[in-house]
Order: sequence, then C-alpha cells, then structure tokens
Amino acid sequence: MQNAQQNTLRDAMRILNLTRDAITERLGVSRRALDSWLLPDHSNEHRSMPTIVERFLAEILSQAPKNLATKNIDSTSAHWAPHLLSVEQFSRESVEELFRIADIMQPVARRQKTCRVLEGAVLANLFFEASTRTRISFGAAFCRLGGSVCDTTGFTFSSMAKGESIYDTSRVVSGYADVIVVRHPEQGAVAEFAQASNIPIINGGDGPGEHPTQALLDLYTMEREFSRLNKLIDGSHIALVGDLKHGRAAHSLAKLLSLYRGLKITLLAPAGLEMPASIIDAASRNGNIVQCTDNLATGLADADVIYATRVQKERMQGEVMEGYGENFQINLRAVNSFCKPNVIVMHPLPRDSRSGANDLSTDLNQDPRLAIFRQTDNGVPIRMAIFAKLLGVDQQVAHSLRDISWVHPQKLGPNDASFDEL
Repeated sequence: MQNAQQNTLRDAMRILNLTRDAITERLGVSRRALDSWLLPDHSNEHRSMPTIVERFLAEILSQAPKNLATKNIDSTSAHWAPHLLSVEQFSRESVEELFRIADIMQPVARRQKTCRVLEGAVLANLFFEASTRTRISFGAAFCRLGGSVCDTTGFTFSSMAKGESIYDTSRVVSGYADVIVVRHPEQGAVAEFAQASNIPIINGGDGPGEHPTQALLDLYTMEREFSRLNKLIDGSHIALVGDLKHGRAAHSLAKLLSLYRGLKITLLAPAGLEMPASIIDAASRNGNIVQCTDNLATGLADADVIYATRVQKERMQGEVMEGYGENFQINLRAVNSFCKPNVIVMHPLPRDSRSGANDLSTDLNQDPRLAIFRQTDNGVPIRMAIFAKLLGVDQQVAHSLRDISWVHPQKLGPNDASFDEL
C-alpha cells in the first residue's frame, strides 16, 4: 500500500533525523526518485519504491543506534495515561510517535480513506469559551474514526449556569462519554475536570495557560514544511510574534520546541506583551538560544518560521497596550523586506482581519509561504492520532483503512493538500 511506503520513509527520516537530501545520499538514489515515492498514489508522478531500496532502508534502520531505531515503536508510553493536559507530558520520542500515527491518519483526514476503529465511542466537547477550529476539528477527527460527538458551547447552555461545580459536571459527563475535550477561560480548570473524571480529558485551551493540541499540530506542520524544503527543526530559527503574554498556543509551542536542539528562538513582542519568564526558561533547554526584541526587522532576519499571534484582548484586565501598531504587523511588505525567500508563515488562528487590528495580513493569502491553511488541515490528523492513542486503537488504524464511497472534493476551490506533499 502506498500509504505504508510514504509513512515508512517519513518515519525513517524522523528516526534518523535526516533531511530529504541526506536520506537520498544515504540510500544512493536521486532526490527526484525519493520525492516520487513520497507522493500520494493518486498523483501522476507517484512511483513505488523498489524492493531493493526497501531492504536497504530496513538494513540502515537495523544498524542505527538502538535508542534511535526503537524510539517510535513503543505504543504503551506512560506519557499517554490517562489525560492530555500539557505539552510538558511529552518527550521528543512520544511527539515523534504521535506524528507517525498522524501520518497514517492523513488519507482519512483528507477524505481519501475511511476508518471505523472508534465506532460506538462518544466524544463530549465541553467548550465554555468561544471556538471554531478547535471544537469542529476535534469533532471531525472523532467522527472520521467512526465515533459520535456531543457538543456543549458556553456557560449559558451548561448546568454550570445553575451553580454546578466542575467536579459534578466532570463526574456526570464521564458517565455519558468515552473521552472529553474541555476548553475553559480559567487557567487550571481543565486539570480540575481531569481530577474528577474516570475517562480521558483533553485540554482544548485553559485561559492563558496552555493549548497542547494546537502546539502539537503547529510542530507537525513545521516538520512537514521543513521536509519539503530539505530542512530539520533542529538548528532552525523560529520567530514567535505578537501577544506572547496571553497567547496560550505560543506558550505551549515554546515549551515543545525545548525538545529540539540548537534552535534560535526569537520572541517578538511589544512592551507589556512579552513572553512570561518561566516559558523563556523552558524554551532555553538543549542549548537553544532565546532572544527577546520589539524590533521586527531585526527579529525576522534569517527566520525559518514566523509564528504570528493575535492580540488577546479578551484576556487583558486593565492593561495598557503600547507599541502594537502598523509597524508590528506581519504583512507582505515585512516578509519581502526582512525575511529570506523560503520563510514559512504560520498563525494558530483566528486572525483578526479587521482594520486597525494589525494581525497577520490578508495580503499574504495567495503567497505559498503562508502555511496557515495547511496548518489547520493538520489539526485533524493530529487530533485523530491523539484519540487513537488515548483510547488504545492506534495499532488498529493502518489495518482498518477502506476506500471512501463518496465523491472526493477535488479541485472545487483552493487546496493545499498537493502542495503539502511536494
């Protein structure tokens, strides 16, 4: 099966920490051949990997240091029991294991295959704060694995409006569902749900605290974009821009980046919106260099990734926002003026496109360097992989894939899927 071939190659590059050019040199093949093996089977340029290359790749992996060759094999990692509350639960190995499972999920997420490993299971989405992408992508991920979803949005439509405690709500919903995703405006509230629950709890965002699944899909997107550009995350330059004080996605991503080595992390924020010191300390591990600045031109120079975030006005309490004007906006002019040609532009979304917001500009919408929609697409396979791990069906997925029976929505409008594979 082509999907197995593609996943084997991607996993080998992760295990050996090699770029596409490096693995082609190791295998003694051309870059063009490798790219054709990595393409989806519906592409006219797709080719099957020769048996002799498969055997040689297996031999290379067998000769790799044991801690590398086996790090993605263990499917019973303690990092996965019983809840997903923070990125601090993850090691580099468990992150890469999750990404391997997400690779397997890609054809399901892209509506090329179907999978029913969670048939009969129920997800409860408890969102006490506004959400579009996170809530819908969690629901879509669960449904694409065959499960069913029950949604609650806002305090008004919850028994908490009648004074019910987090403890009671968690215990009650645990009797109805098999897994719960919680978003709450108060930092630490999701952990309270977990303490009272006898089923897995997933943190969908807790106030200014963390957003672990967003950070995981962001890192997965970086890896896939870097693979296309023949780069590794190790040794790269990543610029986080915007409201770094209140941005929980940026907090979680900075912590995850500490699992990689030799990074240069630039934190670009105006006065009053700087990254908390504890997050800076976490990101500085493994020899990573963290620098803070409010100068856009200096901060973006030589960046491999720009990760922009909007100003989180809903989390501000009497704070005065200074310096966040037009000169701080990530737009086409700034990217062309300050960045190298193949920079990757990301954003956790939503972006505030209203005049005067100075969030990530819409004038980049047609620019191939803008990866935000490939980024949101990756949320589904990542969240499918999380459900599969938490509910113990990750080993069943590859054997449960079936062709879809409906018309695949191809070429009806903008589509980044083929770009992502090239």
